[in-house]
Amino acid sequence: MASLHNSTASSSPIGPASSSTWIWTSLVIVASLLILEQTVYRFKKRHLPGAAWTIPLIGKFADSMNPPIVAVLTLCSHAERLGAYPSPLEAIARKHFAKWLDTASKTSEAQPIMMTARALNMDTSLRVFCGKHISEEAATEINEKYWAITQSLELVNFPLAIPGTKVYKAVQARKVALSWLELAAKRSKESVASGAEPECMLEEWVQILNDPSYKGKRDFSDREMAMVIFSFLFASQDAMSSGLIYGFQHLVDRPEMLAKVREEQMAIRQGNLDKPLTLEMIEQMTYLNAFVKESMRVMPPVTMVPYKTTKAFPISDDYTVPANSMVIPSFYNSLHDPSVYPEPDELRPERWLDEAGSANQNPKNYIVFGSGAHRCIGLEYAQMNIVLVLAVACVSMNMEHEITPLSSEIEIIATLFPKDGCRLKLSPRHN
Repeated sequence: MASLHNSTASSSPIGPASSSTWIWTSLVIVASLLILEQTVYRFKKRHLPGAAWTIPLIGKFADSMNPPIVAVLTLCSHAERLGAYPSPLEAIARKHFAKWLDTASKTSEAQPIMMTARALNMDTSLRVFCGKHISEEAATEINEKYWAITQSLELVNFPLAIPGTKVYKAVQARKVALSWLELAAKRSKESVASGAEPECMLEEWVQILNDPSYKGKRDFSDREMAMVIFSFLFASQDAMSSGLIYGFQHLVDRPEMLAKVREEQMAIRQGNLDKPLTLEMIEQMTYLNAFVKESMRVMPPVTMVPYKTTKAFPISDDYTVPANSMVIPSFYNSLHDPSVYPEPDELRPERWLDEAGSANQNPKNYIVFGSGAHRCIGLEYAQMNIVLVLAVACVSMNMEHEITPLSSEIEIIATLFPKDGCRLKLSPRHN
Protein backbone atom coordinates (compact mmCIF):
# COMPACT_ATOMS: atom_id res chain seq x y z
CA MET A 1 0.00 0.00 0.00
CA ALA A 2 2.81 2.37 0.89
CA SER A 3 4.51 1.62 -2.43
CA LEU A 4 1.29 2.24 -4.38
CA HIS A 5 0.70 5.52 -2.53
CA ASN A 6 4.21 6.72 -3.21
CA SER A 7 3.91 5.78 -6.86
CA THR A 8 0.61 7.66 -7.28
CA ALA A 9 1.87 10.75 -5.52
CA SER A 10 5.06 10.89 -7.53
CA SER A 11 3.20 10.62 -10.88
CA SER A 12 0.78 13.52 -10.21
CA PRO A 13 1.47 16.46 -12.55
CA ILE A 14 -0.13 19.04 -10.23
CA GLY A 15 2.01 20.75 -7.65
CA PRO A 16 3.49 24.07 -6.56
CA ALA A 17 6.28 23.90 -9.14
CA SER A 18 3.86 23.24 -12.01
CA SER A 19 1.50 26.09 -10.95
CA SER A 20 4.43 28.46 -10.73
CA THR A 21 5.52 27.46 -14.24
CA TRP A 22 2.09 28.24 -15.66
CA ILE A 23 2.03 31.63 -13.94
CA TRP A 24 5.42 32.59 -15.30
CA THR A 25 4.54 31.31 -18.77
CA SER A 26 1.37 33.42 -18.79
CA LEU A 27 3.27 36.48 -17.63
CA VAL A 28 5.91 35.99 -20.34
CA ILE A 29 3.20 35.67 -23.02
CA VAL A 30 1.40 38.82 -21.84
CA ALA A 31 4.67 40.76 -21.62
CA SER A 32 5.67 39.58 -25.10
CA LEU A 33 2.35 40.72 -26.56
CA LEU A 34 2.66 44.12 -24.90
CA ILE A 35 6.23 44.51 -26.21
CA LEU A 36 5.06 43.49 -29.68
CA GLU A 37 2.25 46.05 -29.52
CA GLN A 38 4.70 48.84 -28.64
CA THR A 39 7.17 47.70 -31.31
CA VAL A 40 4.51 47.73 -34.04
CA TYR A 41 3.31 51.15 -32.84
CA ARG A 42 6.83 52.60 -32.91
CA PHE A 43 7.48 51.12 -36.38
CA LYS A 44 4.28 52.59 -37.82
CA LYS A 45 4.64 55.94 -36.03
CA ARG A 46 8.22 56.66 -37.11
CA HIS A 47 8.54 60.45 -37.53
CA LEU A 48 4.87 61.29 -37.09
CA PRO A 49 3.84 63.57 -34.19
CA GLY A 50 2.26 62.05 -31.13
CA ALA A 51 3.07 60.11 -27.98
CA ALA A 52 6.30 58.12 -27.98
CA TRP A 53 4.49 55.03 -26.72
CA THR A 54 0.90 53.84 -27.05
CA ILE A 55 -1.44 53.02 -24.17
CA PRO A 56 -1.57 49.22 -23.82
CA LEU A 57 -4.67 47.53 -25.31
CA ILE A 58 -6.74 50.69 -25.79
CA GLY A 59 -4.13 52.83 -27.53
CA LYS A 60 -5.99 53.09 -30.84
CA PHE A 61 -9.17 54.17 -29.08
CA ALA A 62 -7.23 56.77 -27.07
CA ASP A 63 -5.46 57.99 -30.23
CA SER A 64 -8.80 58.81 -31.83
CA MET A 65 -9.47 61.16 -28.91
CA ASN A 66 -6.21 63.00 -29.75
CA PRO A 67 -5.94 63.43 -33.53
CA PRO A 68 -2.92 65.09 -35.20
CA ILE A 69 -2.68 68.49 -33.54
CA VAL A 70 -1.77 70.22 -36.78
CA ALA A 71 -5.09 69.06 -38.23
CA VAL A 72 -7.04 70.49 -35.33
CA LEU A 73 -5.14 73.77 -35.53
CA THR A 74 -5.96 73.95 -39.25
CA LEU A 75 -9.65 74.06 -38.35
CA CYS A 76 -9.53 76.24 -35.24
CA SER A 77 -9.62 79.54 -37.09
CA HIS A 78 -12.61 78.27 -39.11
CA ALA A 79 -14.61 76.81 -36.21
CA GLU A 80 -17.22 79.53 -36.55
CA ARG A 81 -18.20 77.87 -39.83
CA LEU A 82 -19.73 75.04 -37.77
CA GLY A 83 -22.88 77.07 -37.35
CA ALA A 84 -23.07 78.41 -40.90
CA TYR A 85 -25.79 76.06 -42.05
CA PRO A 86 -29.00 76.78 -40.03
CA SER A 87 -31.48 75.74 -42.73
CA PRO A 88 -30.33 72.10 -42.94
CA LEU A 89 -30.15 71.97 -39.14
CA GLU A 90 -33.72 73.20 -38.84
CA ALA A 91 -34.85 70.56 -41.34
CA ILE A 92 -33.12 67.87 -39.26
CA ALA A 93 -34.83 69.09 -36.08
CA ARG A 94 -38.25 69.07 -37.76
CA LYS A 95 -37.63 65.58 -39.13
CA HIS A 96 -36.81 64.24 -35.67
CA PHE A 97 -39.71 66.04 -34.01
CA ALA A 98 -42.06 64.42 -36.52
CA LYS A 99 -40.76 61.05 -35.28
CA TRP A 100 -41.18 62.13 -31.65
CA LEU A 101 -44.79 63.15 -32.31
CA ASP A 102 -45.51 59.94 -34.17
CA THR A 103 -44.30 57.92 -31.17
CA ALA A 104 -46.27 60.13 -28.77
CA SER A 105 -49.47 59.65 -30.78
CA LYS A 106 -49.36 55.92 -30.08
CA THR A 107 -49.36 56.20 -26.28
CA SER A 108 -50.80 58.37 -23.57
CA GLU A 109 -47.70 58.00 -21.42
CA ALA A 110 -44.77 60.40 -21.26
CA GLN A 111 -41.63 59.18 -23.01
CA PRO A 112 -37.99 59.85 -22.05
CA ILE A 113 -36.17 61.99 -24.62
CA MET A 114 -32.68 60.93 -23.50
CA MET A 115 -31.93 58.71 -26.49
CA THR A 116 -34.09 60.48 -29.05
CA ALA A 117 -32.44 63.82 -28.26
CA ARG A 118 -29.03 62.18 -28.58
CA ALA A 119 -30.04 60.82 -31.98
CA LEU A 120 -31.15 64.29 -33.09
CA ASN A 121 -27.90 65.79 -31.88
CA MET A 122 -25.78 63.11 -33.58
CA ASP A 123 -27.64 63.59 -36.86
CA THR A 124 -27.10 67.35 -36.63
CA SER A 125 -23.37 67.06 -35.91
CA LEU A 126 -22.78 64.53 -38.68
CA ARG A 127 -24.51 66.80 -41.21
CA VAL A 128 -22.50 69.83 -40.12
CA PHE A 129 -19.22 67.89 -40.19
CA CYS A 130 -19.82 65.61 -43.20
CA GLY A 131 -22.85 66.98 -45.06
CA LYS A 132 -24.31 64.74 -47.75
CA HIS A 133 -21.31 62.42 -47.52
CA ILE A 134 -22.89 60.60 -44.57
CA SER A 135 -25.87 58.45 -45.52
CA GLU A 136 -28.97 57.89 -43.36
CA GLU A 137 -27.73 54.34 -42.80
CA ALA A 138 -24.35 55.60 -41.63
CA ALA A 139 -25.86 58.25 -39.33
CA THR A 140 -28.15 55.66 -37.73
CA GLU A 141 -25.36 53.13 -37.22
CA ILE A 142 -22.91 55.68 -35.82
CA ASN A 143 -25.56 56.95 -33.39
CA GLU A 144 -26.45 53.44 -32.21
CA LYS A 145 -22.82 52.39 -31.80
CA TYR A 146 -21.72 55.68 -30.21
CA TRP A 147 -23.71 54.96 -27.07
CA ALA A 148 -21.12 52.24 -26.33
CA ILE A 149 -18.42 54.92 -26.38
CA THR A 150 -20.39 57.08 -23.95
CA GLN A 151 -20.91 54.14 -21.58
CA SER A 152 -17.18 53.38 -21.61
CA LEU A 153 -16.61 56.82 -20.06
CA GLU A 154 -18.58 56.11 -16.89
CA LEU A 155 -16.70 56.95 -13.70
CA VAL A 156 -16.26 53.27 -12.77
CA ASN A 157 -15.35 50.90 -15.59
CA PHE A 158 -13.16 47.87 -16.28
CA PRO A 159 -10.15 49.55 -17.93
CA LEU A 160 -9.11 46.86 -20.45
CA ALA A 161 -10.54 46.19 -23.91
CA ILE A 162 -11.46 42.57 -23.27
CA PRO A 163 -14.46 41.15 -25.22
CA GLY A 164 -17.65 41.77 -23.29
CA THR A 165 -16.40 44.90 -21.49
CA LYS A 166 -17.69 48.40 -22.17
CA VAL A 167 -14.24 49.54 -23.29
CA TYR A 168 -14.07 46.71 -25.85
CA LYS A 169 -17.51 47.65 -27.19
CA ALA A 170 -16.34 51.27 -27.41
CA VAL A 171 -13.29 50.25 -29.46
CA GLN A 172 -15.52 48.32 -31.87
CA ALA A 173 -17.92 51.28 -32.10
CA ARG A 174 -15.01 53.56 -32.89
CA LYS A 175 -13.98 51.30 -35.78
CA VAL A 176 -17.48 51.51 -37.27
CA ALA A 177 -17.59 55.30 -36.94
CA LEU A 178 -14.13 55.80 -38.43
CA SER A 179 -14.90 53.59 -41.42
CA TRP A 180 -17.88 55.80 -42.32
CA LEU A 181 -15.96 59.01 -41.60
CA GLU A 182 -13.06 57.90 -43.82
CA LEU A 183 -15.53 57.35 -46.64
CA ALA A 184 -16.97 60.82 -46.01
CA ALA A 185 -13.48 62.36 -46.16
CA LYS A 186 -12.80 60.62 -49.47
CA ARG A 187 -16.09 61.83 -50.93
CA SER A 188 -15.47 65.38 -49.67
CA LYS A 189 -12.16 65.52 -51.53
CA GLU A 190 -13.87 64.28 -54.69
CA SER A 191 -16.68 66.83 -54.31
CA VAL A 192 -14.33 69.81 -53.93
CA ALA A 193 -12.19 68.53 -56.80
CA SER A 194 -15.29 68.55 -59.01
CA GLY A 195 -15.76 72.27 -58.30
CA ALA A 196 -18.68 72.02 -55.87
CA GLU A 197 -19.04 74.75 -53.26
CA PRO A 198 -18.35 73.61 -49.66
CA GLU A 199 -21.48 72.64 -47.73
CA CYS A 200 -19.93 71.01 -44.65
CA MET A 201 -16.90 71.15 -42.41
CA LEU A 202 -14.96 68.46 -44.32
CA GLU A 203 -15.41 70.29 -47.61
CA GLU A 204 -14.39 73.59 -45.98
CA TRP A 205 -11.24 71.87 -44.76
CA VAL A 206 -10.41 70.42 -48.19
CA GLN A 207 -10.91 73.84 -49.78
CA ILE A 208 -8.54 75.40 -47.24
CA LEU A 209 -5.89 72.81 -48.08
CA ASN A 210 -6.29 73.55 -51.80
CA ASP A 211 -5.85 77.30 -51.31
CA PRO A 212 -2.45 78.34 -52.82
CA SER A 213 -1.95 80.83 -49.96
CA TYR A 214 -2.24 78.09 -47.31
CA LYS A 215 1.21 77.35 -45.83
CA GLY A 216 0.49 74.37 -43.57
CA LYS A 217 0.39 70.64 -44.14
CA ARG A 218 -1.68 69.63 -47.16
CA ASP A 219 -1.44 65.86 -47.49
CA PHE A 220 -3.97 64.67 -44.92
CA SER A 221 -5.05 61.10 -45.48
CA ASP A 222 -8.70 60.07 -45.29
CA ARG A 223 -7.82 58.33 -42.02
CA GLU A 224 -6.31 61.47 -40.48
CA MET A 225 -9.29 63.57 -41.48
CA ALA A 226 -11.67 60.94 -40.11
CA MET A 227 -9.84 60.98 -36.76
CA VAL A 228 -10.14 64.75 -36.52
CA ILE A 229 -13.87 64.65 -37.30
CA PHE A 230 -14.30 61.85 -34.77
CA SER A 231 -12.58 64.05 -32.20
CA PHE A 232 -15.07 66.86 -32.92
CA LEU A 233 -17.88 64.32 -32.71
CA PHE A 234 -16.54 63.10 -29.37
CA ALA A 235 -16.40 66.66 -28.09
CA SER A 236 -19.89 67.59 -29.25
CA GLN A 237 -22.12 64.56 -28.77
CA ASP A 238 -22.31 64.06 -25.00
CA ALA A 239 -21.85 67.65 -23.87
CA MET A 240 -24.30 69.13 -26.36
CA SER A 241 -26.83 66.35 -25.73
CA SER A 242 -26.68 67.12 -22.01
CA GLY A 243 -27.21 70.83 -22.61
CA LEU A 244 -30.10 70.12 -24.98
CA ILE A 245 -31.91 67.66 -22.68
CA TYR A 246 -31.63 69.92 -19.65
CA GLY A 247 -32.70 72.81 -21.87
CA PHE A 248 -35.95 70.98 -22.59
CA GLN A 249 -36.45 70.10 -18.92
CA HIS A 250 -35.73 73.60 -17.63
CA LEU A 251 -37.92 75.29 -20.23
CA VAL A 252 -40.95 73.01 -19.97
CA ASP A 253 -40.84 73.24 -16.16
CA ARG A 254 -41.17 77.03 -16.41
CA PRO A 255 -44.35 77.89 -18.37
CA GLU A 256 -43.79 81.62 -18.04
CA MET A 257 -40.38 81.32 -19.74
CA LEU A 258 -41.79 79.01 -22.41
CA ALA A 259 -44.48 81.62 -23.13
CA LYS A 260 -41.81 84.33 -23.53
CA VAL A 261 -39.85 82.13 -25.94
CA ARG A 262 -42.95 81.51 -28.05
CA GLU A 263 -43.80 85.21 -28.06
CA GLU A 264 -40.27 86.00 -29.22
CA GLN A 265 -40.54 83.38 -31.98
CA MET A 266 -43.77 84.92 -33.26
CA ALA A 267 -42.16 88.35 -33.43
CA ILE A 268 -38.93 87.25 -35.13
CA ARG A 269 -40.72 84.99 -37.63
CA GLN A 270 -43.29 87.76 -38.26
CA GLY A 271 -46.16 85.37 -37.58
CA ASN A 272 -44.92 82.79 -40.11
CA LEU A 273 -43.72 79.90 -37.93
CA ASP A 274 -42.72 77.89 -41.00
CA LYS A 275 -40.32 80.61 -42.14
CA PRO A 276 -36.80 79.11 -42.48
CA LEU A 277 -34.40 80.30 -39.82
CA THR A 278 -31.27 82.27 -40.63
CA LEU A 279 -28.25 83.11 -38.51
CA GLU A 280 -29.50 86.67 -38.25
CA MET A 281 -32.86 85.47 -36.90
CA ILE A 282 -31.15 83.22 -34.34
CA GLU A 283 -29.02 86.14 -33.17
CA GLN A 284 -32.21 88.17 -32.68
CA MET A 285 -33.55 85.57 -30.21
CA THR A 286 -32.12 87.47 -27.25
CA TYR A 287 -34.38 85.87 -24.64
CA LEU A 288 -33.90 82.30 -25.87
CA ASN A 289 -30.13 82.79 -26.14
CA ALA A 290 -30.09 84.11 -22.58
CA PHE A 291 -32.21 81.16 -21.44
CA VAL A 292 -29.87 78.59 -23.00
CA LYS A 293 -26.83 80.29 -21.51
CA GLU A 294 -28.48 80.34 -18.08
CA SER A 295 -29.67 76.74 -18.36
CA MET A 296 -26.10 75.57 -18.94
CA ARG A 297 -24.88 77.73 -16.06
CA VAL A 298 -27.34 76.12 -13.66
CA MET A 299 -26.61 72.61 -14.94
CA PRO A 300 -23.32 72.57 -16.85
CA PRO A 301 -22.82 69.49 -19.04
CA VAL A 302 -19.33 69.03 -17.59
CA THR A 303 -18.51 69.91 -13.98
CA MET A 304 -14.72 69.75 -14.22
CA VAL A 305 -11.92 69.32 -16.75
CA PRO A 306 -8.34 68.31 -15.84
CA TYR A 307 -5.46 70.44 -17.03
CA LYS A 308 -1.73 69.73 -16.95
CA THR A 309 0.69 72.53 -16.17
CA THR A 310 3.55 72.70 -18.65
CA LYS A 311 5.35 75.14 -16.37
CA ALA A 312 4.97 76.49 -12.84
CA PHE A 313 1.62 78.28 -12.66
CA PRO A 314 0.47 80.63 -9.86
CA ILE A 315 -3.19 80.06 -8.95
CA SER A 316 -3.21 82.42 -5.96
CA ASP A 317 -0.96 84.94 -4.23
CA ASP A 318 0.43 82.28 -1.91
CA TYR A 319 0.52 79.13 -4.05
CA THR A 320 2.16 78.18 -7.34
CA VAL A 321 1.37 74.85 -8.95
CA PRO A 322 4.58 73.02 -9.91
CA ALA A 323 5.23 72.14 -13.55
CA ASN A 324 3.79 68.84 -14.83
CA SER A 325 1.05 68.83 -12.18
CA MET A 326 -2.62 68.13 -12.79
CA VAL A 327 -5.04 70.94 -11.98
CA ILE A 328 -8.78 70.24 -11.94
CA PRO A 329 -10.85 73.44 -11.77
CA SER A 330 -14.45 73.01 -10.65
CA PHE A 331 -16.79 74.53 -13.21
CA TYR A 332 -19.81 74.11 -10.96
CA ASN A 333 -18.40 76.27 -8.13
CA SER A 334 -17.43 79.04 -10.52
CA LEU A 335 -20.85 78.95 -12.20
CA HIS A 336 -22.64 79.08 -8.85
CA ASP A 337 -20.56 81.83 -7.24
CA PRO A 338 -23.15 83.95 -5.36
CA SER A 339 -20.99 87.06 -5.62
CA VAL A 340 -21.37 86.91 -9.41
CA TYR A 341 -24.72 85.12 -9.68
CA PRO A 342 -27.01 86.15 -6.79
CA GLU A 343 -29.23 83.22 -5.78
CA PRO A 344 -27.10 81.01 -8.04
CA ASP A 345 -29.41 77.98 -7.99
CA GLU A 346 -32.24 80.01 -9.51
CA LEU A 347 -32.57 79.92 -13.30
CA ARG A 348 -32.88 83.56 -14.39
CA PRO A 349 -32.26 84.35 -18.08
CA GLU A 350 -32.55 88.06 -17.23
CA ARG A 351 -29.05 87.89 -15.73
CA TRP A 352 -27.70 87.94 -19.28
CA LEU A 353 -29.99 90.66 -20.60
CA ASP A 354 -28.41 93.33 -18.41
CA GLU A 355 -25.04 94.30 -19.88
CA ALA A 356 -24.11 96.09 -16.65
CA GLY A 357 -25.10 93.12 -14.46
CA SER A 358 -22.56 91.06 -12.52
CA ALA A 359 -22.98 88.03 -14.82
CA ASN A 360 -21.90 89.95 -17.92
CA GLN A 361 -19.27 91.91 -16.01
CA ASN A 362 -17.52 88.72 -14.87
CA PRO A 363 -17.15 86.63 -18.05
CA LYS A 364 -14.30 84.56 -16.60
CA ASN A 365 -16.74 82.91 -14.21
CA TYR A 366 -18.76 81.51 -17.11
CA ILE A 367 -16.56 78.53 -17.92
CA VAL A 368 -19.18 76.13 -19.28
CA PHE A 369 -16.94 75.82 -22.36
CA GLY A 370 -13.63 76.14 -20.55
CA SER A 371 -11.31 79.12 -20.76
CA GLY A 372 -8.09 80.32 -22.27
CA ALA A 373 -6.21 78.45 -24.98
CA HIS A 374 -8.23 75.30 -24.32
CA ARG A 375 -11.62 76.97 -24.57
CA CYS A 376 -14.02 74.86 -26.63
CA ILE A 377 -13.74 75.97 -30.27
CA GLY A 378 -17.29 74.79 -30.95
CA LEU A 379 -18.99 76.93 -28.31
CA GLU A 380 -20.79 79.17 -30.84
CA TYR A 381 -22.04 76.11 -32.68
CA ALA A 382 -23.22 74.42 -29.48
CA GLN A 383 -25.07 77.52 -28.25
CA MET A 384 -26.60 78.16 -31.67
CA ASN A 385 -27.71 74.57 -32.19
CA ILE A 386 -29.41 74.27 -28.79
CA VAL A 387 -31.17 77.59 -29.40
CA LEU A 388 -32.29 76.45 -32.85
CA VAL A 389 -33.62 73.09 -31.63
CA LEU A 390 -35.54 74.62 -28.73
CA ALA A 391 -36.92 77.36 -31.01
CA VAL A 392 -38.30 74.79 -33.45
CA ALA A 393 -39.62 72.59 -30.62
CA CYS A 394 -41.49 75.47 -28.98
CA VAL A 395 -43.44 76.34 -32.11
CA SER A 396 -43.95 72.75 -33.26
CA MET A 397 -45.03 70.92 -30.12
CA ASN A 398 -47.01 71.19 -26.91
CA MET A 399 -44.78 69.81 -24.19
CA GLU A 400 -45.50 68.61 -20.67
CA HIS A 401 -42.79 67.32 -18.33
CA GLU A 402 -43.72 64.33 -16.20
CA ILE A 403 -41.76 65.05 -13.02
CA THR A 404 -40.58 61.92 -11.22
CA PRO A 405 -38.46 61.42 -8.07
CA LEU A 406 -35.49 60.98 -10.44
CA SER A 407 -36.02 64.17 -12.45
CA SER A 408 -33.80 66.17 -10.13
CA GLU A 409 -31.29 63.32 -9.68
CA ILE A 410 -28.13 63.50 -11.80
CA GLU A 411 -26.65 60.60 -13.75
CA ILE A 412 -23.04 61.05 -14.81
CA ILE A 413 -22.26 59.23 -18.08
CA ALA A 414 -19.37 61.23 -19.51
CA THR A 415 -21.60 64.29 -18.95
CA LEU A 416 -24.65 65.07 -16.80
CA PHE A 417 -28.16 63.82 -17.52
CA PRO A 418 -31.42 63.61 -15.52
CA LYS A 419 -31.74 60.08 -14.17
CA ASP A 420 -35.24 59.60 -15.58
CA GLY A 421 -34.19 60.68 -19.07
CA CYS A 422 -36.50 63.75 -19.04
CA ARG A 423 -39.97 62.30 -19.63
CA LEU A 424 -42.14 64.46 -21.90
CA LYS A 425 -45.71 64.24 -23.16
CA LEU A 426 -45.84 65.70 -26.64
CA SER A 427 -48.55 66.70 -29.07
CA PRO A 428 -48.62 68.76 -32.30
CA ARG A 429 -48.94 72.51 -31.79
CA HIS A 430 -51.37 74.24 -34.12
CA ASN A 431 -50.52 77.93 -34.36
